[in-house]
Amino acid sequence: MTTMQCYVYRSRRKPGSFLFLAERDNFKPVPPALLDIFGVPEFSFEFDVSVDRTLMIKADTAEVRRLITANGFFLQLPPSEERPC
Repeated sequence: MTTMQCYVYRSRRKPGSFLFLAERDNFKPVPPALLDIFGVPEFSFEFDVSVDRTLMIKADTAEVRRLITANGFFLQLPPSEERPC
C-alpha cells in the first residue's frame, strides 16, 4: 500500500497536540484515559500519508503509517511534551 488516508484532530485542552486516525470519527482504538487528557477532539483536516510524503512533524512517515495501522491512531505532542527516545 503506497497511500493511506489520515484524519487529524486537534486538542483544545492540550495546544499543539494532534490525534491522527485511520478512520474519520472512529475513536474506539484510542484509550479512554488518553481521550480524557486530550479532551474533545476537534476535526482539523485530512490528508494522504504517502510513503514518499514528508510530514511537517518530527516523525518519520513510515513510522506514523505503521503506528496508525497497528494501533488505529498516532498521537503528536508538542515538542516540550514529547518523551525522549
